[in-house]
Amino acid sequence: MMERSRFGFRAALVALALVASGCAGRLHEKQAPPIRALGVDTANFDRAVRPQDDFSQFANGSWVKKTEIPADRARWGSFDELRDASEAAVHAIVEDAARSPGKAGSNTQKIGDLYADFMDVGRIEALGTKPLQPQLDHIAQLKTTADLAAAFAYGQRRGGSGGPFGVFVGADQKNSRANIVGVNQGGLSLPDRDYYLRQDEKFVAIRKAYTGYITQLMTLAQQPDPAGAAARILALETSVAEKQWDRARSRDRNATYNRMSVTELQALTPSFAWKTFLTDAGMGAATEVVVRQPDYLKAVDPILTSTPPATWREYLTFRTLNSAAEVLPAAFSQARFDFYGRVLEGLKEPRPRWKVGVGMVEGAMGEAVGQLYVQRYFQPEAKARMDAMVHNILASFRIAIDSLDWMGPATRTQAQAKLAKFTVKIAYPDKFRAYSKLEIKRGDLVGNMMRARAFAYEDMIDQLGKPVDRARWGMTPQTVNAYYNATNNEIVFPAAILQPPFFNVNADDAVNYGAIGAVIGHETSHAFDDQGSKSDGDGNLRDWFTPEDLKAFQAKTTALANQYAAYEPVPGIHINGRLTLGENIGDLSGIAAAYRAYRISLGGKEAPVIDGFTGDQRFFMGYAQIWRSKMRDEALRNQLLTDPHSPGQYRAFVPLTDFDPFYAAFNVQPTDKMYRAPADRVKIW
Repeated sequence: MMERSRFGFRAALVALALVASGCAGRLHEKQAPPIRALGVDTANFDRAVRPQDDFSQFANGSWVKKTEIPADRARWGSFDELRDASEAAVHAIVEDAARSPGKAGSNTQKIGDLYADFMDVGRIEALGTKPLQPQLDHIAQLKTTADLAAAFAYGQRRGGSGGPFGVFVGADQKNSRANIVGVNQGGLSLPDRDYYLRQDEKFVAIRKAYTGYITQLMTLAQQPDPAGAAARILALETSVAEKQWDRARSRDRNATYNRMSVTELQALTPSFAWKTFLTDAGMGAATEVVVRQPDYLKAVDPILTSTPPATWREYLTFRTLNSAAEVLPAAFSQARFDFYGRVLEGLKEPRPRWKVGVGMVEGAMGEAVGQLYVQRYFQPEAKARMDAMVHNILASFRIAIDSLDWMGPATRTQAQAKLAKFTVKIAYPDKFRAYSKLEIKRGDLVGNMMRARAFAYEDMIDQLGKPVDRARWGMTPQTVNAYYNATNNEIVFPAAILQPPFFNVNADDAVNYGAIGAVIGHETSHAFDDQGSKSDGDGNLRDWFTPEDLKAFQAKTTALANQYAAYEPVPGIHINGRLTLGENIGDLSGIAAAYRAYRISLGGKEAPVIDGFTGDQRFFMGYAQIWRSKMRDEALRNQLLTDPHSPGQYRAFVPLTDFDPFYAAFNVQPTDKMYRAPADRVKIW
């Protein structure tokens, strides 16, 4: 696996050399590229389906038919295959660290000891819940409603046992250089409020299984009246869920920016001692906060007082057990899998223990692992070459902004100014996070996990009162993903995504532009989606559209949301067009930016035909193949209710129905199923 991953990075270098030609910051003409391999596995095609009718099925249908989702996975696809390779690479790193931990206090020692402790099943079984007893004893001290603030703060600092809201420190959206305390709704152990409120038979069954799981955990921990506690916990969480905003509303950056003094915060929930909570949570210096859902805080106040302290103790006890289940004896971890794995995701068997251990280590010391990952697998030259391709896509976006027919000069100037201020981060941080203050003791797994959570929390609150550290990353180098950060106005591409199928050494430029080019374009487009566009080039939340242009923009985004809302992947559950709007804009606009960059890279010449496919056709096939995926029904239901991304199958073809070059590439006609009338096609960026 390590050799294959290393080869992947070399592949990235060659592919980048092909597409970038050493030029950063501008598009340029060059000679037509040499004829290379197709770069797409035609064995994955379903030849019985015309590309004009269902491009996702055409490009990936045979793969879907012959591929079985691994028993320990909820989904499987291109991203998952690459993540599996990254996970195997990290496994080698942590195994080596466990065998040869090196100097005491070093990152290698901490990584190795943490992983070795997790794999020491005999010791875990012998200790039982004893290592968790200090937290359970602290919860038992909760006697009155007045004790809630201290109890919630204690849980907040240790992870997993806080109350019906959470606090965090992050960049102030209207002053992006400064950090501020944020307050967010929370407190649920099911994936979303809908899991408590929907009356469909499936959700009724899920709630029944959930109470069974609570009962099982409380029984294993020898807590009194487990079944009664489960019923009371479900009732409490349901009352909280009824007051929460839905996810689509909670992604509205204007609606969720409510800056107020701590005194005003106190007025929202007069029964809760906010100053005590903030002080105990390490945020006592805060004089102002940003409340994301103020009416939720107001509505939850009666719940705080009407719920008996005994029920709050049960609730916090269960949340503590639930958050620690994977580091407790097998009966706890099995119970957690049976509910969260089998019931909610449809898994057939748990993940191998080493994979869970790798995930635990990455969660605790992600950048420390990432530093070793980069040292072992990543070739430094890839950063410069990836940078060249990113800047080619940015240049393509500049061209797009100047050609928009719905945008006036004033807004256009602001959009170009924002694009000019982009920060690009590639592969890994310039400075890795330090873990010197994190204590890892061999033989103390639960204690290590609690200290790791406390370390991460203290690291977060330590940012309060300091300028935003814009050098920090929100993902580790070994993560197969990418992101846009609005307050930093940055796009970020971790090292692990710089491998096939996103880069392919044997593919021509078309496939690489359709794959990684579309990913780059997607992340760039987030700066201009329905929420990202609310920030300026400095990352500050402010209006920079003219009223006329905003109206035109919103008409387009509404049309796109309605398109996706027409699809029903699971009977009774449609894609939530408002929840997924930002990602859908990213897909549509990302394809356009990548395609434009690809065509300009040809220098006015046509790409050669390879295996009967034109360059444009290969571009779209390269795009579709990164979205090949299968998902269990349970996981698909979860995604539709909770995830701002549309399912991969739909990402592979829906944006193409709005994109004119796709129609030309495959001669799509009005009688074809992929056809959308020109007047109904959405073009945003």
